[in-house]
Amino acid sequence: MSRIGFVILLFLALSSGFLLSFSAAKQRPFVKKASASSGTSAIFPVQGNVYPLGYYSVSLKIGNPPKVFDLDIDSGSDLTWVQCDAPCTGCTKPRDSLYKPKNNVLRCADPICSAVPPPGNQPCNSPTEQCDYKVDYADHGSSLGVLVMDSFPLKFTNGSTLGPRLAFGCGYDQEYKGHGTPPPTAGVIGLGKGKAGILSQLSQLGLTRNVVSHCFSERGGGYLFFGDDFVPSSGISWIPISTKSPENYYLSGPAELYFNGKPAGPKGLDVIFDSGSSYTYLNSQAYEAVVNLVKNSLNGSPLKNASDDPSLPLCWKGNKAFKTVKDAKRFFTPFALSFTNAKNAQLQIPPEAYLIVSKHGNACLGILNGAEVGLGKLNIVGDISMQGKMVIYDNEKQQIGWGAVNCDRPPNVEGEYDEDILQPSCAVNFGIAEENSCSSGFFYK
Repeated sequence: MSRIGFVILLFLALSSGFLLSFSAAKQRPFVKKASASSGTSAIFPVQGNVYPLGYYSVSLKIGNPPKVFDLDIDSGSDLTWVQCDAPCTGCTKPRDSLYKPKNNVLRCADPICSAVPPPGNQPCNSPTEQCDYKVDYADHGSSLGVLVMDSFPLKFTNGSTLGPRLAFGCGYDQEYKGHGTPPPTAGVIGLGKGKAGILSQLSQLGLTRNVVSHCFSERGGGYLFFGDDFVPSSGISWIPISTKSPENYYLSGPAELYFNGKPAGPKGLDVIFDSGSSYTYLNSQAYEAVVNLVKNSLNGSPLKNASDDPSLPLCWKGNKAFKTVKDAKRFFTPFALSFTNAKNAQLQIPPEAYLIVSKHGNACLGILNGAEVGLGKLNIVGDISMQGKMVIYDNEKQQIGWGAVNCDRPPNVEGEYDEDILQPSCAVNFGIAEENSCSSGFFYK
């Protein structure tokens, strides 16, 4: 089951030229970078995997006394929200695991209120009204609720523990339009660039740099950090964030597709980096090119099409069932995205960054046709292609970076992980938000 995290409507008319190139990625040692920030960093363990769960999540404490909430990690939207202890539609958590507001609802006069999409795109009628929001996601899921403010107890890497009061959504009407039953999750942590995001608020308070990074392991799990203390001093490729990018997500380009080190044809690709998407999506031209190239590269191999495997659109079976991607990768060819707006910025996508091994023991292509889900010309780098890489979103320098590191081994910082953090069981299949009209819902009195 794939998660799609990206805005559809705003960028269907985008056209720009991106250039991608290809070279072999090398594992680089993790080098701690000295921070010039007056703030510091906070680091958290990550749970989850691309398959079979289809998500990565982090657990955060909210409130006083604090309660732990497991949140889907989404760099494609900025609003963080949790399921609300109110007349709740579509909520999957038991009531004692919901967030209960305590006279802490934000009013329309609060500056953050203007940074979130209102229900029905209707602005507030009065500064004293509560600040309602409605976020619609590209997989047709949504969250409707009210903005609240509460403490987020955080342990920082300078040894301090603080509880800054941050704004977030208390969602009382969730819709899930994915396949199967709704996952029992608490909500979404939005890592986008917008002013309503937790990262932006921490930066405004002077607690961290406006930098966030995640490192997803191929084995599952990984880590996430706010601030720039753990950004390596070398081994990172950087590309600028596009000036066309709205404030809530990360768009770059132009990029060109390379296959086995050679140009594959499609150029000028607009690329969004979105941890809210399980898989990688290419526009129809680039997708067809990849499919044809992969199929041609398999000529003469013992692999056969596994059309009876419903896991993903394209799967192949071997002489015997594959147990891991490592067993299947030798039959497949690497490709890459090369960005022409930066020197030597090549996002390597080896077979292990685009394949999954299904429960049927087949090797399946984790690259999907974005046109089939309404993305038009947009392209999404999702979790599958971020595995084994530290991906950095630097909102101060307006750039995105990545480098190959061991995501199984977080930076060696004393006390960086909170022992009380719980393990989530699943996460919401929401990602980059799109702003659509909707009706208003429950109001707090």
